[in-house]
Amino acid sequence: MSRPRRRLAGAVGGGMALAAAALAACSSTPHDIHAIRHVVMIAQENRSFDSYFGTYPGADGIPMRNGVPSVCVPDATRTGCVRPYHSGADIDTGGPHGRAAALADIDGGRMDGFISQVAASAPGVCAQVDPICTAAGQDVMGYHDGREIPNYWSWAAQFTLQDHMFESVLSWSLPAHLSMVSGWSATCRTPGDPSSCVSSPDQAPYLGLLPGTTGPRRDFAWTDITFLLHEAGVSWSYYIAPGTEPDCEDDSAVLCTVRTQQPGTPSIWNPLPRFDTVREDGQLGDIRPTTDFYTAARRGTLPAVSWVVPNGVTSEHPPARISDGQAYVTGLVDAVMNGPDWDSTAIFLFWDDWGGFYDHVRPPRADGLGYGLRVPALVISPYARRGYVDHQTLSFDAYLRFIEDDFLGGLRLDPAHDGRPDTRPDVRETLPLLGDLSRDFDFSQAPRSPDPLPGGVALAVAG
Repeated sequence: MSRPRRRLAGAVGGGMALAAAALAACSSTPHDIHAIRHVVMIAQENRSFDSYFGTYPGADGIPMRNGVPSVCVPDATRTGCVRPYHSGADIDTGGPHGRAAALADIDGGRMDGFISQVAASAPGVCAQVDPICTAAGQDVMGYHDGREIPNYWSWAAQFTLQDHMFESVLSWSLPAHLSMVSGWSATCRTPGDPSSCVSSPDQAPYLGLLPGTTGPRRDFAWTDITFLLHEAGVSWSYYIAPGTEPDCEDDSAVLCTVRTQQPGTPSIWNPLPRFDTVREDGQLGDIRPTTDFYTAARRGTLPAVSWVVPNGVTSEHPPARISDGQAYVTGLVDAVMNGPDWDSTAIFLFWDDWGGFYDHVRPPRADGLGYGLRVPALVISPYARRGYVDHQTLSFDAYLRFIEDDFLGGLRLDPAHDGRPDTRPDVRETLPLLGDLSRDFDFSQAPRSPDPLPGGVALAVAG
């Protein structure tokens, strides 16, 4: 654990208690969650569960009858409908994936709006975005399996696959990445004032730019998990691959100028520089390039909590190549497996939103923000249950809960206790419908030996 730093002005009580709880957690028996001393969250982009694991044995996948999909999604541009089909393509197009598209795809629980949303989003623009774009966007019905993503399927067989992981917010990438680090998506009327922040599932009002600046007009004044980690002296890093952003800053846009992505540049995929807590705690330096992750893994100096975020080429966000994304993720996982921290690490691999791709499961309702559509998620760890399919209802809030239970003595992102009150409608980590990630582990077993897979790349591809 890292040394404690200066506390944020205005925060009251809890700093010493947090540190004491963290120290107590670290000294607990190794035959429980505290055997995990390093949590690594690898966030990829824009895939639904059915598009990657819809035919995985034992999973809640695409409904089938005699091996043939029994569901069929209407195609307004043709007579009839389109059934899910196997796609061997390395590049997909996907579909609209903002909040309005999510609601239309779900269509009151009928889960039948996927093709119509592509057809209606930008007629004639598809080919400009992706030269192999299929007619009427039917590739949103395509699914992949172990032939295209062998390493992902291999990890599912070796470790744990979660088949009811939902995006925390019924929306697109920015709300998803905000929820990853703070359990909330909000906009703040007054910079620096968490009490002025209100729930915002789409973030649309904050897509403009401040005059004379190149950064987005966003100030995230509410509390994120790094504040609690900082208070308890628990180390963290947010690793981001330099290159280009995976998508447009304005999610309603189909075409846009590609923006450069760097650790010090606030963006949809790098929201922490805009959090008051991170700036005022002097922790901007904990937002690092991905090359630092490989170095830490090799040396055995991984922080307690890591996020790892891709660039445009390695993201799997259409039209990025699936093979490039899998190679990049394999390189990250292999780096941990080959390093001295493997025996005490849990890797949570997940995709940030569904990308417009078909999924047959209606998301449960948590509150006014979500949940969003189902996404693939895996647990890779020497303690993960082998070949286990977890059917619990999960969201990205489960990662925060795991971190809080492991390193913070169960303290939650609760504005009633952190000295920084805001108006979040609930404490997401405590919702009754949220499952418990600790069930995906068997801490009674000896840590399993690493088994690196071929095809990984040690560095993110330039974007």
